[in-house]
Amino acid sequence: MSAAVIALPDLQATQILAAAIARQLRPGLVIALQGDLGTGKTTFARALLQELGVSGEIPSPTFTLVQIYEIGFPVYHFDLYRLQSPAELEEIGWYDALATGAVLVEWPERLGDELPPERLALSFSLTTDGSRNVRMENFGQAIA
Repeated sequence: MSAAVIALPDLQATQILAAAIARQLRPGLVIALQGDLGTGKTTFARALLQELGVSGEIPSPTFTLVQIYEIGFPVYHFDLYRLQSPAELEEIGWYDALATGAVLVEWPERLGDELPPERLALSFSLTTDGSRNVRMENFGQAIA
């Protein structure tokens, strides 16, 4: 596992990070987006999806639990904030997503033991000056 802390002082910095990660996105890659409400998880996911060519509205999947985008392969954006238990994963398509596409997952801690051991974890936090940091941890060989 390798880790680094990256300062995200503004939206442009978030977009640059998202672009760098988007270049490595592939089926089977799981990106776990962690952090409190308002720390930038959905903003990062939108920037990544826009970099991949998704146009139009990119809604937060807070109420639908998952949004699916096709970019030559499916990209699944999960928001598990409202997930009651890992038992619900089958009905929202979690296992199919892992088998067929790339996965962005907000609130991955709600997955319990179902969080894949090989993943890219991005932990967002606010700083005292109101900007953001992200701790990026590469578990296994998630990205090069």
